[in-house]
Amino acid sequence: MSTPAQIAANQKNSQLSTGPSSPDGKAKSSLNAVKTGLTGRTVLLPGDDAVAYEAHVAGFFERHQPAGDEERNLVQSLADTGWRLLRIPALEYGIYAVGRLEFAELFPHEEESVRKHLIEAKIFLAYQRQLNNLSIQESRLRRQRDKDTAALRHLQDGRKRKAKAKLDEAARQYIVAVHEERHDLWEPAENGFEFSMEEVEVRALEIDPDLFADWAKENTALENAA
Repeated sequence: MSTPAQIAANQKNSQLSTGPSSPDGKAKSSLNAVKTGLTGRTVLLPGDDAVAYEAHVAGFFERHQPAGDEERNLVQSLADTGWRLLRIPALEYGIYAVGRLEFAELFPHEEESVRKHLIEAKIFLAYQRQLNNLSIQESRLRRQRDKDTAALRHLQDGRKRKAKAKLDEAARQYIVAVHEERHDLWEPAENGFEFSMEEVEVRALEIDPDLFADWAKENTALENAA
């Protein structure tokens, strides 16, 4: 994830930029993002909203709840890939905006409805390479997203299986402690487990629903005797 210092530097550089000022120049400059915005290492471009990006990344972390550096790196990669994918429609729009400015005076003798379609066709033919590049990069990004998603799922499934196995072991130890009437002294942390007592008890009862049946009978008998 970009650090606050990096984001601030990007914003400062954006403010100091002396890029094109004319409408045509501004539109043409957007085509640079077809290369730098999709394949480059920098995720945030000068015109990007850093706050929106941070919220976008935070949403991915909230959704996937990664644990450990490897999972966090994959979630960050998913967020960045998603950010680049979101950029593609804007880049396509920018290409057509460039074309409409460039070819605004063409086909002056055609009817307006026909002229509009002719200009759109001219834009496609003139910028076919850039539009195709967008399509190629979108496919590449989607493949990267699928690859990272599969890798993250594999890691998290493995982590969950290990956690369940540990919880099962803790529950079994607790069941033994109950049968030996020493469960009041049994604590998860003291036996090398990071679960709460409630988690262990719930899992123990799932494994052995009658775990406390004898205790319940004894309590009922005592109550009746009283």
